[in-house]
Amino acid sequence: MTSALPWGDVALNLGVSVLATAVFIGVIMATAVAIKNHSIIDIFWGPGFVVVAVVSYLLSAGSGGDDTRRLVVLLLTAVWGLRLGLHIGRRNLGHGQDPRYTRLLASRKGGSLVVFLVRQVYGLQGLLIVLVSLPVQLAMYESAPLGVVGAVGIAIWVVGFTFEAVGDWQLSRFKADPANEGRIMDRGLWAWTRHPNYFGDSCVWVGLWVLALGHWAGLLTVIAPFVMTKLLVSYSGKKLLEKGMRRKRGAAYEDYIARTSGFFPMPPKRRAARTSA
Repeated sequence: MTSALPWGDVALNLGVSVLATAVFIGVIMATAVAIKNHSIIDIFWGPGFVVVAVVSYLLSAGSGGDDTRRLVVLLLTAVWGLRLGLHIGRRNLGHGQDPRYTRLLASRKGGSLVVFLVRQVYGLQGLLIVLVSLPVQLAMYESAPLGVVGAVGIAIWVVGFTFEAVGDWQLSRFKADPANEGRIMDRGLWAWTRHPNYFGDSCVWVGLWVLALGHWAGLLTVIAPFVMTKLLVSYSGKKLLEKGMRRKRGAAYEDYIARTSGFFPMPPKRRAARTSA
């Protein structure tokens, strides 16, 4: 981690990324207000990172950043973000606004709708995109070749992407079968972890962080996978989903919890009871 960084270029990149994210999120918010469906922000969460990656790739051209690293980081971010956006888009198609946003809007006590939305939804989403994408931005300016550390980062990303994509695919197929109505998904990757998609998402960002370790400053961007994992485990992901599943599935879900790892994949424990509702 001895390569030099063009700090002025990195700072400019951060500023332009903030501006590009603000414009991107602003367009999504305006569209959501017009169609009265704020769930579309979930669809564009992943693509928001692609916007930052593309901006950073273009701005870093000629900066001395290793071209192979730059291209790899761009492609890995784009594949992850676009797949996630398409998956959520297909999943949400025809279902209207998520009840979470309906409840949030109902909590507004007057005042400007735009200010409320910026504070409660879109401003936070934009801030998180800029923060979590820091390894992507920094990696574009690192002149050191990928080497062994870069290969490790790519391998971690591949593991994560596989868990996330395969887990989502398995769950989609499970829900599409009427015979599974009222049952808990406990097959495939879902037998090894209750949240293979969240575990995979976390690994993707650990992998991208490792790809930013061409310079000591890359170590500081560890905040990105930390924040992403914290969101997935303690806030909008695992915690919220499991609260709802406990309420809907009761003892059957408690049994699933008892025999299946909550996050890191582990061999399933012996089945304690049937999982039908």
